[in-house]
Amino acid sequence: MERKLFSKDFTLVVLGQIVSLFGNATVRFALPLYLLNRTGSSALYGAVTACAFLPAILLSPIGGIVADRVNKRNIMVALDFFTAAVITAFSLLMGGGNLVLLMAVTLMLLYGIAGAYQPAVQASIPALINPDRFMEANSVIQTISSFASLLGPVLGGVLYSACGLKPVLWVCSACFFLSAVMELFIKMPSVRQDSVRGIWKTVKGDFAESLRFMRRDQPLIWKILLVLCGINLFLSAMIIVGLPYMVTEVLKLEEGLANRLYGFAQGALAAGGLSGGIGAGLFAGKLNLKASGVLLIVSASCAFPMGIAGILSSSAMVIYMVMAVCCFLIMVFSTVFSVQVMSFVQVQTPQNLVGKVIALMLTVAMCAQPLGNALYGALFEICPGREFAVILSAGVVSLGIALSARRLFRELPGEKRKEMQSPS
Repeated sequence: MERKLFSKDFTLVVLGQIVSLFGNATVRFALPLYLLNRTGSSALYGAVTACAFLPAILLSPIGGIVADRVNKRNIMVALDFFTAAVITAFSLLMGGGNLVLLMAVTLMLLYGIAGAYQPAVQASIPALINPDRFMEANSVIQTISSFASLLGPVLGGVLYSACGLKPVLWVCSACFFLSAVMELFIKMPSVRQDSVRGIWKTVKGDFAESLRFMRRDQPLIWKILLVLCGINLFLSAMIIVGLPYMVTEVLKLEEGLANRLYGFAQGALAAGGLSGGIGAGLFAGKLNLKASGVLLIVSASCAFPMGIAGILSSSAMVIYMVMAVCCFLIMVFSTVFSVQVMSFVQVQTPQNLVGKVIALMLTVAMCAQPLGNALYGALFEICPGREFAVILSAGVVSLGIALSARRLFRELPGEKRKEMQSPS
């Protein structure tokens, strides 16, 4: 394990993430937007994106279990190659058949792959980096993710508006292929955990072990997870469904302009994540985990200007600018919060459980996402003319969750890091 942060292997992980996440951000922008442009239905958009999260929920714990048992590099390589193949297949089949069904299946595969992929990336940090550099390493990964998400939607929006969907798909497929090739050169330490119980008994046993660890040995992690579920259900889902629907449908902009502006709004979200990731890395030694609840309060509060602007202003561009700025701020504060929480979990969890615990957290947190997507898809559809009241309601509920969680975060350990042993 290297003491310096940017060892050769961690640098290759970062480079692979840059290319892979660029393709991921672009394709996740283009495919749902193409569906929304073709149908104009927020309910259908919400239903399809909700279905897309289901495989991620199912495969994320399996990905964490696999990440703790086999070489994490091999997981990343195989999944990047498979993603390139899925995108290529969609580009060849999109001209015929049922578009909605094909879109749903493709998005389900892509989200499922991402659900299995992310635990391997997060679990690779303890394998490559010393514990005193975890905050910086997580900040780098988060910054790379945000940087890719910043460029992906913006360039994807321009390319999609100018050339259509197929060129976007070919670029994304090439990105995943290149990422897989680079990751082949990573030397990843791996301790193989043998099992004679069979795959399903192994999955069940490992899942139970990680759940037992969170509930018994680290109940604070479990409580934080419940807070994340609430924020995902009411704030994150509102942005995922509401932002594209408001920009491309409600504001009544010309389609080409609306698609480009939506790309820029997605870029604002990513720029906020980038700023938050950089800030978390620069101020890693000064961030106080006990005060992290304030970050959620500020994020939830940013929903109010969005709703108020939509109600009081008659200018589509003014409303759009307020929404873009608020989305930027939401991502700044929520990203710093996420980096702090992930570093806390990595430090407090034994290395043989890191992948499983992170996967379980991602799984449980993601369970709220499809429910929220379907909820807001239906709400925007049945509340024509009152879409901004829906946004205000989301802000009220999210702020209530953040305020109630502030006391929880004050219970978290501050500067001292607890050394955990593997649970028996």
